Amino acid sequence: MARFEGVYVAIVTPFTNDYEVDYKRLAELCDWLIQEGVDGLVPSGSLGEYATMTGEERAKVIHTVIAATKGRVPVVVGSAAPSTRQAVEWVQFSKDAGAAGVMALPPINYKPLENEVFAHYEALNTVGLPIIAYNNPHDYKIDLTPDILARLAKFGNIVAVKEFSGDVRRMQDILAQTDLEVMVGVDDLVMEGGLIGATGWISGVPNALPKEGVELFRLARAGKLAEAQALYRRLLPLFHYDASPQLVQSIKYMMELANFPVGPTRPPRLPLTEEYYAGIKKAFDYAVGAASGR
Repeated sequence: MARFEGVYVAIVTPFTNDYEVDYKRLAELCDWLIQEGVDGLVPSGSLGEYATMTGEERAKVIHTVIAATKGRVPVVVGSAAPSTRQAVEWVQFSKDAGAAGVMALPPINYKPLENEVFAHYEALNTVGLPIIAYNNPHDYKIDLTPDILARLAKFGNIVAVKEFSGDVRRMQDILAQTDLEVMVGVDDLVMEGGLIGATGWISGVPNALPKEGVELFRLARAGKLAEAQALYRRLLPLFHYDASPQLVQSIKYMMELANFPVGPTRPPRLPLTEEYYAGIKKAFDYAVGAASGR
C-alpha cells in the first residue's frame, strides 16, 4: 500500500485583512477539509505562502495544522528553505511536531549540480522522516528526471515524488523506472495521473472544492473513465489556474466563491484584475454546476 495515498491538499494560509496569519481560520480550514473527505494536508508549501513568513509564524502554522487534524489524516510539511541546513532543520522540526512526512524541493536558489542535489537530499534523509521529493522544473532550475529519482530512491526515506513537470509521460517513466510512489503535482493532469497509476495527488483547487476533488481522483484510480471524464471536463477550466504563477490569488478567490473566505495574499502577491477574477468565477460556476447537476 502507498504511504501517501489519495488527495492531499496543499493548504493555503489564511490571513487577516492586515496580513497577519489567522490561526483560528487555519484550524477551521483543516477541520472542514477533513470533514469533506480529503486524505491528507500539506502546510508550509508555496501555495501556503511559506516564503512570506517569519520562522515563528511558519512553526506555528505547522503546529496549528497538526493539532487541528487530531490524528484524523496525515500531515506532510513543506520543508523548502534557502539552505540545506535550514531545510534539514524544518524536516527535524516537522518530525518532532508529529508530521507523517515532508515535501522537499531540491536546492531552490540556483541551478544546482547533480552532486549538490544528491547531497541536499542525503542530508534531509538523515533526519529519518519519509520524504516526498518535489519535482518542479518550471519554477526551479533542476529537473528531477526518472534517472535522478531512481538514484535518490536509494536513500531509504525518499519514498515518493510530487511530479509537476506537466507531462503525463513523465509519470509513466517514473513508475516504470523507480519504486517511488507518484503523486500528481498539478491539478490539470489529475485524471490522467490517476488512470495510469499515480496513487496520490497533492492538490490546489480542492482547497475550495474538496468533495469534487476527492470524487474525481477516486473515479480515476478506479478506472471509471466515463464518470471521471464527465466531472474532469467540468473542473478542468478551474484546474488550469493551479498551473499559473497566480495560483495563490486564484485559489483564495475560489475559496471566497465557495463561501470559505481566507483573506488576502501577502505582498508581493497583489490582487488580480477584475477581468482575471471574472474568468475564475465563470470557471467556478461551471464546475459547481456540474457537481450539483444544474
